[in-house]
Amino acid sequence: MATEHDLASVSAHAGATAYPPCRFSVAPMLDWTDRHCRYFHRLMSRQALLYTEMVTTGAILQGKGDYLGYDAAEHPLALQLGGSDPQALAACAKLAEARGYDEVNLNVGCPSDRVQNGRFGACLMGEAELVARCVAAMRAVVSIPVTVKTRIGIDDQDSYEFLCQFIETVAAAGCESFIVHARKAWLSGLSPKENREIPPLDYPRVYRLKQDFPQLTLAINGGISSLAQAQAHLQHLDGVMLGREAYQNPYLLAQVDRTLFGSTAPILSRHQVVEAMVPYIEAELVKGNQLAHVTRHMLGLYQGIPGARAWRRYLSEHACRRGAGIEVLLAARAQVEECDPTEQAD
Repeated sequence: MATEHDLASVSAHAGATAYPPCRFSVAPMLDWTDRHCRYFHRLMSRQALLYTEMVTTGAILQGKGDYLGYDAAEHPLALQLGGSDPQALAACAKLAEARGYDEVNLNVGCPSDRVQNGRFGACLMGEAELVARCVAAMRAVVSIPVTVKTRIGIDDQDSYEFLCQFIETVAAAGCESFIVHARKAWLSGLSPKENREIPPLDYPRVYRLKQDFPQLTLAINGGISSLAQAQAHLQHLDGVMLGREAYQNPYLLAQVDRTLFGSTAPILSRHQVVEAMVPYIEAELVKGNQLAHVTRHMLGLYQGIPGARAWRRYLSEHACRRGAGIEVLLAARAQVEECDPTEQAD
């Protein structure tokens, strides 16, 4: 079993690099990258930059819950904000810094109708001056990095010149780091899911952006499904962000520190990852949280391994039952044979 001391040692080793924080990150994904998911992901990679789900300024400033809560083990951790009011964003950024977040990121890429109705997300690409004011307001009150996640265009505003003007305007307000989803977004006519799949990917456009703005830190997102692909992108850019693949096949994260950061720290096996989750889950159960709220993020852990289907089925059928405890997780693990952590490497 991996002890807290073992994990801390891995973290200390991994932290001794000169790579930019965005070299590898897991994308913010609504309903997916909650605090349980992030804790699970952190067990496999100490270097990956993790993001919260997008949290709106209204939820933070007027909501009844604690939308900024996280476990200290999740660092390095960025808060992604949704909003378009500079003062509200500045207030949230200040709260985020006080709570210990390592970065604040402004969402300028989500194309959903709900987001557009709130005047934030991808529609803000058409209001570069407003985005610049938002960035300036946040930077004025925090010392942690303020970054922007954007698309390469929206609707018919999809020329390279349009993208450059947006980047130049926002960078002039002090934003030094951008994550660029290499697809444009259609603000009407396509669902958020379709906007992640139908608009064609244009990686060369993001590469060109780095050539034209060499002083900026640029990471790429969209359609990346392996660490081999990530390595290829890193020949042109400063960072790579994985979304759905990192969630659905989470064990690829176990190879991130070694493959992309040169770490020589031990790699946890899948069984060891499950065992390392036990104390966290036990603490969550004591708080009254349901087992399934945590284990739903773990369903893909054994992807590609004999017994993976039995693991998923057992957890899906039993973790949601009233009173389900750690015994369910361990019984699910027993459905799968242990294998060497270097096997099935990405």
